Amino acid sequence: MVDQDHLAERLRASVGRFVRATREHSDSLAPPLAQTLGLLDREGDASTASLAQRRGVRHQSQSRTVKDLETLGFIARRNDPGDGRGFLLTLTAQGRAALDRDRGARRDWVAQAIETTLEPGEHALLGTLTELLDRLSEHDSGRK
Repeated sequence: MVDQDHLAERLRASVGRFVRATREHSDSLAPPLAQTLGLLDREGDASTASLAQRRGVRHQSQSRTVKDLETLGFIARRNDPGDGRGFLLTLTAQGRAALDRDRGARRDWVAQAIETTLEPGEHALLGTLTELLDRLSEHDSGRK
């Protein structure tokens, strides 16, 4: 019988190491920039406050990230139709291209690692693992 706590800790540690290794091989976007661009890509336009909340950072920190992304031309502001005084941040074509390069570099590293590190029979196991991780990611243990 598998000790669930031990398995959970091994999984947490392994996924963390894998994420860190993958980030080391990205195109060069700093994590706060990549995280913000990723959120805008996945969830759509957002305010600075909502981005800060979703990233779990202070508003002041997110404001600096927004300024950096605007300077790079990766995001733009537009009026918030729900708040006449507010604005929403939107991903620009340049921002999408930077995010695609970053994701591509990570994907290429993972593909090469799979090809050079794993046996052919282990490749199929990764397909099953991704399905299991997706299901675990959807688990909500009473969060509201």
